[in-house]
Amino acid sequence: MNHQKPTHDESDDDYVSKTGLKREAAALQKLGEELVNLKPAELERVPLDEDLIDAIAMGHKLKGKHEALRRHLQFVGKMMRNRDITEIKAVLDQIHSRNNSTNARLHKLEQWRDKLIADGDDAINAVIGECHTLERQKLRQLVSRVKKEQAANHPPAAFRELFKYLREHMEEQL
Repeated sequence: MNHQKPTHDESDDDYVSKTGLKREAAALQKLGEELVNLKPAELERVPLDEDLIDAIAMGHKLKGKHEALRRHLQFVGKMMRNRDITEIKAVLDQIHSRNNSTNARLHKLEQWRDKLIADGDDAINAVIGECHTLERQKLRQLVSRVKKEQAANHPPAAFRELFKYLREHMEEQL
């Protein structure tokens, strides 16, 4: 009896290994999980048919039920196999890119706030050079209040206020 494995012809473009199929299924399941984890406003932007919308809504209901959600995400992944997902991926990429740029801006503002607290007047001059709408006196007062709060171990109200003030004035520059 001949137990040779069938050989794969290099010209056969339709051949996908079992590992490749599993990898594709896992990627589609992960894509379905991303869809379930989107905020409602973001989900509205994604081009989905009624069946997928219903499946994603069911996924929202199953959050907190680990095993049921895991099985449901497998089902969503299976549903995705029969669909063209290029537009879905494109919209998700836009959403992720927007989130990344927002995070980068917030991180930059946090750096400015920390620099103001650490360096005082030198940092105030630098930040006013970046954004002319900031008021030097207000920055000095906020930085002074933050330092007093930190020294007295009080809740960080002025710390947050300083960040908010920077965000209001510097958002368009970043």
